[in-house]
Amino acid sequence: MVRYVSVAKIGEIPEGHGKAFEVDGRVIAVFNDHGEYHAIDDCCPHMGGSLAQGAIEDSTVACPWHAWRFDIRDGTWCDNRRIKIEQFDVRIEGDDIQVEMP
Repeated sequence: MVRYVSVAKIGEIPEGHGKAFEVDGRVIAVFNDHGEYHAIDDCCPHMGGSLAQGAIEDSTVACPWHAWRFDIRDGTWCDNRRIKIEQFDVRIEGDDIQVEMP
């Protein structure tokens, strides 16, 4: 069964930034990209840097440790699109930002 979990309120994640949230024992990065919210695994697969702390540009986030870049819309690694990290659907319910958890 699919369920959505509220992680933040609209306005808590500034435009062009991300924020990490623990959901069911996992850390998920949620990004505000021009008013659209996207969620991916927060842990960079290279060395474990927090992607939520990275800079966003053109719907990509760069890991703050070694600049590995990921598309925040689908979790693909920008240097090799065959490699992905987990992506989570996001919806808005009222003023809640919710992330879909399998």
